[in-house]
Amino acid sequence: MKAGRQVISIIACLCAAWPALMPAHAQTSLPDYASRFRAECAACHGENGSSDLPDVPVLAGQHSLYAITQLFLFREQRRKNSSMQALAARMSDDDLRGFSDQIGKLPALPSNSKSNTLDAERMQQGEKLSNQYKCSFCHGADMAGGQQVPRLAGQKQNYLLNSLQYLKTGIRPAYTRAMTETLAQVPVEDFDLLAYYIANIGAK
Repeated sequence: MKAGRQVISIIACLCAAWPALMPAHAQTSLPDYASRFRAECAACHGENGSSDLPDVPVLAGQHSLYAITQLFLFREQRRKNSSMQALAARMSDDDLRGFSDQIGKLPALPSNSKSNTLDAERMQQGEKLSNQYKCSFCHGADMAGGQQVPRLAGQKQNYLLNSLQYLKTGIRPAYTRAMTETLAQVPVEDFDLLAYYIANIGAK
C-alpha cells in the first residue's frame, strides 16, 4: 500500500504544471510527440494506437494519466517488459508527460467485433461475473475507465486475459490495492469469460 501511494504521489508531481505553468516561450518549443509516437511507438502499437500484434495493448482511447503511470513503472523497472523497459529507460520526465499526453489524444476506436458474431451466452455469463466482482465500480459500466483507471473496452481479449493472470500472480504490479483485493476473490477459471465480455462490451 505504501509503495502504491508513493507511485501515485510521484505521478501527480510529474503531471502538475505540464504545460500550464511553463513559460510561454518554452511552450512554443515543445517536442513534437505526435511525430515521435509515430517514429518510436507505432511499429508495435500502430499509428492510431491499435495494431494486429496479439500481445500488444490497444492505446487508442486510453487516458493520459494512466499512460504516464505505466510509462513511469516501465522506466523504473517496476513493470516488466523488455522492449518497453528499454524504451522508457531513455525517457526524461518531460518525455513521460509528452508521450502520455499524445496517447491521451488518440480517439477510442469502434469495437472490431460484430454483435451478430458474438457468443450471446458467453457475453451474458461474462457480464454476470463483471457485476459479481463489481468491475464497473472503478472501470465504469461501459469499461471506459478514467484518470488513473484504464480504459478496458475495446482492449484485446488475449491482452486482458494475460493482464488478469499477471496481476493476480504479482508478475505485474498493481499500484493500488483495489485490483489486488478484487482479484484475490476471482478464481482463474473466470478470467476467460471476463476477458471475452470486456473485450467485446462495445459490440453488445
